[in-house]
Amino acid sequence: MPHPKSVPREPDVITPESIAAVDHAITSRRSIRRFLTKPVPRKLIEEILRVASRSPSGSNTQPWRVHVLTGASRQGLVDKIMAAYNDPAQAAQHKTEEGYYPAKWEPPYADRRRQVGLDLYGLLEIGREEKARMHAQQGRNYAFFDAPVGLIFTIDRSLGRGSWMDCGMFQQTVMIAARARGLDTCPQAAFNQYHRIVSAHLELDDETEMVVVGMALGYADPDAIDNTLLSDREPVSGFARFLD
Repeated sequence: MPHPKSVPREPDVITPESIAAVDHAITSRRSIRRFLTKPVPRKLIEEILRVASRSPSGSNTQPWRVHVLTGASRQGLVDKIMAAYNDPAQAAQHKTEEGYYPAKWEPPYADRRRQVGLDLYGLLEIGREEKARMHAQQGRNYAFFDAPVGLIFTIDRSLGRGSWMDCGMFQQTVMIAARARGLDTCPQAAFNQYHRIVSAHLELDDETEMVVVGMALGYADPDAIDNTLLSDREPVSGFARFLD
């Protein structure tokens, strides 16, 4: 009698079409910054999350938690963060939690970070002296770039760096599963800065549960100049080392 946990995998049927479908879902993913108002059915969101739950994790800990915001719940969080973001006195009280970004940016990471910002603002024709427009553009993060679905990913504070890696793999799988279904996303570290507002809105215990990132989910606006940005990537020779 087979063991109840023994589930043989279906034989692989590799075709050019199957390879192209997977590669397209990966390579067509980009950070979308303007979405249509077209709603995303809950059943479809659940399907994406169910597929993503097969992401790997150390010792099968499955450390990810995801909070799906739509409708009034989504708008309520947007309103609360925007109120703080647009008030300099309030904004100054909110800081990104230690450990997400480096204390000091060094090359080449600082250069890449700077370049993608310049490329985006160049597309939007926002000059360096246009502080109000910069502020407004950055603030669009907190409206999930108008996507109808906002995802907030959290993790138990007792877990270590390996679990953060696991959460990253889960988030990547969410984005790829979304692309396979014609949806787009934008992962947003910006929400970490307002983690106290997010935690209060979601009624989390901020002492035990940490806000990692947010993510916009929806259908991309095909006519938006924002969405034409394709960020640079290093060639394989730039990050891989082959040893025979």
